[in-house]
Amino acid sequence: MTTEQLDRWNAQEAAAEAMIPIIGTLYRGKGVTILLHSRSLVNKSVISILRTHRFARQIGGEELSVDETLPFLQVISRLDLGPCKIDLGQLVMAFHADERGLSIEEFTTSVLAEVSDGNKAVSQGPRDVVLYGFGRIGRLVTRLLIEKAGSGNGLSLRAVVVRKGGDDDLAKRASLLRRDSVHGHFNGTIKVDTDNDTITANGNVIKFIYSDDPTTIDYTAYGIDNAILIDNTGRWRDRDGLEQHLRPGIAKVVLTAPGKGDVPNIVHGVNHRDLDLSQQIFSCASCTTNAIVPPLKAMDDEFGIVRGHVETVHSFTNDQNLLDNYHKADRRGRSAPFNLVLTETGAASAVAKAMPDFKAKITGNSIRVPTPDVSVAILNLQLKQDTTKEDVLAYLRQVSLAGPLSRNLDYTAATDAVSSDFIGSRAASIIDANATIVEGDTAILYVWYDNEFGYSCQVVRTVQYISGIEYPTYPRLGALSDARELTDAR
Repeated sequence: MTTEQLDRWNAQEAAAEAMIPIIGTLYRGKGVTILLHSRSLVNKSVISILRTHRFARQIGGEELSVDETLPFLQVISRLDLGPCKIDLGQLVMAFHADERGLSIEEFTTSVLAEVSDGNKAVSQGPRDVVLYGFGRIGRLVTRLLIEKAGSGNGLSLRAVVVRKGGDDDLAKRASLLRRDSVHGHFNGTIKVDTDNDTITANGNVIKFIYSDDPTTIDYTAYGIDNAILIDNTGRWRDRDGLEQHLRPGIAKVVLTAPGKGDVPNIVHGVNHRDLDLSQQIFSCASCTTNAIVPPLKAMDDEFGIVRGHVETVHSFTNDQNLLDNYHKADRRGRSAPFNLVLTETGAASAVAKAMPDFKAKITGNSIRVPTPDVSVAILNLQLKQDTTKEDVLAYLRQVSLAGPLSRNLDYTAATDAVSSDFIGSRAASIIDANATIVEGDTAILYVWYDNEFGYSCQVVRTVQYISGIEYPTYPRLGALSDARELTDAR
């Protein structure tokens, strides 16, 4: 690295360092989340901020400089804003595309007029959350809720309900939260109070309620009110079973498994805006359903799908046996670390619940493989029209960067990507560009997904929406058009 390159890098680091306190103050003081092309910059390190800026090469072929985004952030910090999300990447792109000759301050002020001064939103939070169960998904959801608790306007994890495993139950559960063999160490501090059955994680006091029966709990006795309960046990999947959780203090129930019967199955980004929020019982479907529905939705919208087959190569789960032993399901009793295990997947049939207007027939199967996390779905699709690999990838890349699926669908052009590279991915699924095959009206997509963490992110997004604290992202295209018209009128 030459002296000039090093000086440039140091200047970039200094600019990123200057961004961190502004981002933190906006988040904790006003409930404003700063994004960069749908990726949150809250609680991110200097290197992480620079890496996220570098991601912008996928959009225009050039890296987005922190020198370019910092002036916009400084203007945002001076505005009287209410809770919202602001995407710096989209804001910079919109500024360069604007032809009115406005300064950065004038442009940013006009774009954010809808959420500033007298128009700013009123905070809907905090909203109490209870976890029923504390397994793989429960602990990851816990990490996410704690990570997002800083603004005080979001979701507040108040309690966890589990069956007591022994006198040292709380200490062992705290240890599992603190250290994870797949996802690494918890980012923060954890304290255990066995006298009061609480774990305090980064200042969040979480009460552990020991119970074998949901119908015996009065949550108001713990100061919990109007809460959303997330059932991650999968023990009950129909409405009658899940309604057992509707006890004093609980307003709504969200299942982290496919719902049965008339329980609505939600895939955030695809059908969450169609929900009847007056209902009390919801399902977040499965990790695989969340992985395949966004790309299916995208492909059907643009090219149309006649039929398709989904084959998932899925990491083993806690439902399987370490060694050969009895299991109620076929094949799953065979040792998970030693075998490829053919099994069924309900994800294909679940597509109809998430996209009722989707008419294509989708079949599916699954192969469980000896890896602990990250799976890949292979979508073999017959389209309604001929197309090319270049057109499909250009379209999917754009969908992953802007629009209603940008938080759910990601894209990689890396030639050497393997499953472990996607551990910790927050997207529901990631398109592998180099593995994509398109010939005529046939498209074969390879879609990676962190079946634990990516799915947990989808759960939290859904709960945020149901609770009414998922705020819109700016700039919005409609707001930009209105701002231009207002300026022209003047």
